[in-house]
Amino acid sequence: MKPAASEVPVTPARPSRTDAEKAVETLIRWAGDDPGREGLKDTPERVVRSYEEFFAGYALDPVEILSRTFEETDGYDEIVLLKDIDFESHCEHHMVPIIGRAHVAYLPKRRVVGISKLARVVEAYAKRLQIQEKMTAQIANTIQEVLEPRGVAVVVEAEHQCMTTRGVHKSGVGMVTSRMLGAFRNNPDTRREFLSLVGRPGSH
Repeated sequence: MKPAASEVPVTPARPSRTDAEKAVETLIRWAGDDPGREGLKDTPERVVRSYEEFFAGYALDPVEILSRTFEETDGYDEIVLLKDIDFESHCEHHMVPIIGRAHVAYLPKRRVVGISKLARVVEAYAKRLQIQEKMTAQIANTIQEVLEPRGVAVVVEAEHQCMTTRGVHKSGVGMVTSRMLGAFRNNPDTRREFLSLVGRPGSH
């Protein structure tokens, strides 16, 4: 049964750049400063340009990024790993930075993908408002869906400034999340090999 027209969610129209700059001016005034003073008069424009970089992932399609694959692998069926992929994201609860690195691996079945594409998938999901757990799952699930490998493994390590610069103010604390699919979940030896390769031999 189709929902009534009144029940269909309506996506709000995207505000204009002018709207966004005015919102920054409002925040400056709310903080207690004057957006018209010399040092701040260009800040709204700069902030909006920065946000275009911070949240560029919304314009990227991770499925499309992985769509060009190669089947001439000479039967290669061992782990393909790209480690230490630096990323910057933003916490969706406080809109402050999450800074870390990701390790991404898969066990090819028929196809492989250019390694730069793995880094671009990380970037596509990182440059959105995020929580680390969701981002880790999104990266792994998309690789599994598009490449259909025998398994996918993703480990993400990051520091969250919503914890280090506000709230409990605990600096130097890192968060680790992982997502194991296929052989990496079902085969302990394969999982241990991956974790050893990314420098976490004591993990289980």
